[in-house]
Amino acid sequence: MDQFSSPEKKPVKWYFKTGTLVTAFLCVGPIALPLLWLSPAITRRKKILYSALVIIISVYIAILLNNSVKTIAQYYDLLNEM
Repeated sequence: MDQFSSPEKKPVKWYFKTGTLVTAFLCVGPIALPLLWLSPAITRRKKILYSALVIIISVYIAILLNNSVKTIAQYYDLLNEM
């Protein structure tokens, strides 16, 4: 090895690979954020962007779930009145 050769990169561990991170976010949502922040392959700017995106999507899904539960409860109330 001479002084002009590039240093070898360490292989990325399986739990820091893109596919694993995407699967984790799809399965458990914001609970996977620590895995994102521990990843050495992603820059700080991207970590902030991805975190904000996951949090915004999670809040939106929570609002949709809340509205759905309210609507279902109203339907059950109508059924109970009959």
